[in-house]
Amino acid sequence: MTVPKRAIRKQIKDKDFELIRAINSGRFDRFPDLVKRYEQKLYNFSLRMCRDGADAEDTVQETFLNVFRYLKAFRYETKFKNWLYRVAASTCIKKRRKSKFAPERELSLDEFYPKDEAEGPNQVPNWALMPLDKLLNDELLDKINQAIFSLPEKYRLVIVLRDIEGFSTAETAQILNLSAANVKVRLHRARLFLRDKLKGYFENE
Repeated sequence: MTVPKRAIRKQIKDKDFELIRAINSGRFDRFPDLVKRYEQKLYNFSLRMCRDGADAEDTVQETFLNVFRYLKAFRYETKFKNWLYRVAASTCIKKRRKSKFAPERELSLDEFYPKDEAEGPNQVPNWALMPLDKLLNDELLDKINQAIFSLPEKYRLVIVLRDIEGFSTAETAQILNLSAANVKVRLHRARLFLRDKLKGYFENE
């Protein structure tokens, strides 16, 4: 008997699936293992989005609460990390809008970079490719964080996911529920903006 192609559910390989299945089968004592695996990464992501350490900590806690609440709904057709960051991104957006650091009116990069612009920095920027010991330089790290913080939320999300967290364009689109084309446009404008912000520092270096 031939199984119809549409009946075959594609399941990818992922290092988290075994742990998730254990939790979903009732092994709730394994959930702290999942938290330990991702809490630092989520904190770093949340800090770049929220700017405030307390807000970032709250965001991580709320993210894991939501993960615990909705883990049964997870489908094994995508990497768990992608699903996790989708929950985190949504939580960050809500927290950011309530934060004292949220600007009254965010800058629109549309005012600077027209929609039909095709030329510009399509490669990962130099600072994202630097060795870790270079990025640990306090001055450079501060410059990069200030530049990222000055980006509008929708552009900051894209560049943090793509150039810092290392997600692909397709994965970023999935996490943010955007089209790949939309991700590319936002990433392009964000890189142009950060290039201008950091140009003086790198020229001096």
